[in-house]
Formats: sequence, structure tokens, C-alpha cells
Amino acid sequence: MPLQLDSLAKSIDALAEALETEARFAGAQDTALRNTLRAGVVQGFEVAYELCWKMLQRWLRENLGPELEEQARTRRDLFRQGAQAGLIADPEAWFGYGQTRNLTAHTYDQAVAASVSGVARGFLADAQALLRALEARND
Repeated sequence: MPLQLDSLAKSIDALAEALETEARFAGAQDTALRNTLRAGVVQGFEVAYELCWKMLQRWLRENLGPELEEQARTRRDLFRQGAQAGLIADPEAWFGYGQTRNLTAHTYDQAVAASVSGVARGFLADAQALLRALEARND
């Protein structure tokens, strides 16, 4: 059964738009505006990351079945399996995205938000690549 990838595609597009908007207004004098835009990037990153790993997990379950249950006990295992299946290029990068996501789940401050904003820029390309890989194999 094909995966419904619309929500993943929309979340990735929303993150791209948030990052573009944040960059466009990076020099704005209005601190509240910059902080609000950065908060949008953080939220976009959180949503896109969550959907990426969940869609990866669904694809692997559909295509590897019980074998996945034995080998992918943690999210790190899942990313390793995704790399072995050719859906992601570098599981280590995804481990880092997971650590960044964990930071946003437990606290919010400007330093964390700035860090997440930087990570989100690298994540965007990897999320887009995952989406393309899933679309290519979605039958």
C-alpha cells in the first residue's frame, strides 16, 4: 500500500518557507519579529523531523516487515536501516537531528532556537532527499 506523503511534503515546504522568511528578515531591527520567525523555524523543524522519521519507519515496515522489528529497536537503528535501504545518505546526520529535536522538546530559549535554526538549514536538504526517495519507491 502506498504511503500518503502529502503531510510530509507540506511540512518540508513549510520549513523551507520559514527558513527563507527568517533569512529575508535576518537584518530586521525588530527583535520580536526576528524571534517570532525563528520560533516558526523551530516549529517547522520539529514537525518535519517527526514526520520524516515516522514515514521512514512506515516505509521500512511495509517493505521489510518482521525483519525491521528485529533490527530497528531504536530510532538510531531505524536511521541505520533507512541508510541500508538507500532512503537516507548519512544516518549520523539524522542522529544529530534527533538530538536537536530533543533539545526543543525540553526547553525553549534564544540560544537553543538559534542553534536549531542553523541545524534546520542542513536538515532541510536531507528531508527533501528522503521525500524524493520515498516518492520514487512509493508503490
